[in-house]
Amino acid sequence: MRKEDKNIIIEQIAATVKEYGHFYLVDTTAMNAAATSALRRDCFKADIKLMVVKNTLLRKALESLEGVDYSPLFGCLKGTTAVMFSQVANAPAKLIKDKAKDGIPGLKAAYAEEGFYVGADQLDALVAIKSKNEVIAEIVALLQSPAKNVISALQSGGNTLHGVLKTLGERTEA
Repeated sequence: MRKEDKNIIIEQIAATVKEYGHFYLVDTTAMNAAATSALRRDCFKADIKLMVVKNTLLRKALESLEGVDYSPLFGCLKGTTAVMFSQVANAPAKLIKDKAKDGIPGLKAAYAEEGFYVGADQLDALVAIKSKNEVIAEIVALLQSPAKNVISALQSGGNTLHGVLKTLGERTEA
């Protein structure tokens, strides 16, 4: 491969890393063509971009990016590496956990929610990560709960107060 071609690929990988907020390094060594094709289909359905890359080109692409030091991931760049890019932090982890039979595909490492997760033992932690929308929904629910309680108390109190006043108004003076 010519150096110009390599530079183009490095720039494409770097642009993809910038575009997506989260990526997972996955070991697909033991997967046959049918299993790889099925994984690609499942990734497409889950809005995950799957890319098989050369380790050296991925390393150079990560080194070229400014702002984040990706060096904790460099130790995992051995063997066959596929990269799963996603806008949702836990989507690839859920897919890997669902698809993984006998450790295939196996998680090497991940960069999610501005943190590094190295090793297959981190998969459960990655699945538990909440997406931005999930966190916002929880916060909204927590904020609405006290307001709902106050409104319901005011409404029930208003009905009770109205009933008392009505009874007093209807009572005849003796």
